[in-house]
Amino acid sequence: MSETTTAPLQYRFDGPEDAPVLILGTSLGATWHMWDRQIPELTEHWRVLRFDLPGHGGAPAHPADSVQALADRLLVTLDEVGVQRFGFAGCALSGAIGADLALRHPQRVASLALIAASPRFGTADEFRQRGVVVRSNGLEPVSRTSPDRWFTPGFAAAQPAITEWAVQMVRTTDPGCYIAACEALASFDIREELGRIGVPTLVLVGSEDQVTGPAEARTLVAGIPDARLAVVPGASHLAPVEQPAAVTDLLVHHFSTAWTEAHAALAAPAPVPVLAPPARGPIAEIAPLEPVPGQPAADGRPDPYDMGMKVRREVLGDAHVDQALADSDAFSDDFQDLLTRYAWGEVWARTGLERRMRSAVTLTALVAAGHLDELAFHTRAALRNGLTPDELKEILLQTAIYCGIPAANAAFRVAQTVIREETTPRE
Repeated sequence: MSETTTAPLQYRFDGPEDAPVLILGTSLGATWHMWDRQIPELTEHWRVLRFDLPGHGGAPAHPADSVQALADRLLVTLDEVGVQRFGFAGCALSGAIGADLALRHPQRVASLALIAASPRFGTADEFRQRGVVVRSNGLEPVSRTSPDRWFTPGFAAAQPAITEWAVQMVRTTDPGCYIAACEALASFDIREELGRIGVPTLVLVGSEDQVTGPAEARTLVAGIPDARLAVVPGASHLAPVEQPAAVTDLLVHHFSTAWTEAHAALAAPAPVPVLAPPARGPIAEIAPLEPVPGQPAADGRPDPYDMGMKVRREVLGDAHVDQALADSDAFSDDFQDLLTRYAWGEVWARTGLERRMRSAVTLTALVAAGHLDELAFHTRAALRNGLTPDELKEILLQTAIYCGIPAANAAFRVAQTVIREETTPRE
């Protein structure tokens, strides 16, 4: 296990040492100071632990590109300070961390509050494109628009100091950690697992939240067996900042109620529940040479289709893949299957080259062969795989020498259009 995987998160404690522990987690781009207004009242009941995401608020810049990795690093932190069982309230990305903990470590989570959260945050394409914008332009464009996402217009206009504070929080975040967190949100999807969250859960959302609003909150409540919904009027995405008193009251009531039932378990860790594997229906008889996605191939190796579809979507984006599959029919279905299974499942999924390098090789080959249609979407993929516009320029300059000036000239025109589209911040 790498050092960055096990590195603890930056944290602080407030409140009496002998009280039950309540953990507060932040949104992407925010620091633990987003909870300042809740601390006086919460510390009357609990020992509050606040943590910063990697690269936020001066925390060490050890990127983590999955929610599970962030949750694991939080557990490392809790183990170091001797916290075994806790309540957890998380906003947005930290809400995802709390849900992951409740799914994978239910014996440690006494109760849960999910604030401005969702079982899936938008689309993977949206967050990967945001990562491209940050990699190309830095955090300035994202920081300037953060108040629009976080606060209602009236609050932003009436509280210019808080608005500027929000901009500065994002502006001073480590770009690499921000990009990794975007990838974590892009790959997070627990829609099919909500029924396994077995702890008392408060789902809290601002009535005016345009990022993860009441619709997403109701999806969480419908899927989690022991969940209730609280809608905070006049609040947007950062409800704890915009409506601190209302949020504090809701948290106090929820965690006080949950702790009445779980108090005995706080003194001694609960046994780890054994989860039965999901039931599977009978497997239909499969004809030779036509493996069903996800089933082993005839030679005993895992069928590469599922991995190929996963990698294909991560590299090219859901929108592109969905369109390609929608355009397919009985004539071309087998070709789409071949692409997914062999190009993406057998080659792109190999670990011998990182994806940045595979993108560089692919772009060079497409320029040499004059495949400009595919060059466009592979340029977009290269940006999402971590290549910068300057690196793409160098690759195309190299192709001018070895593939010819006309081929590179055409490639520059295609790539220039894609780069402008992908690196321009979207409102």
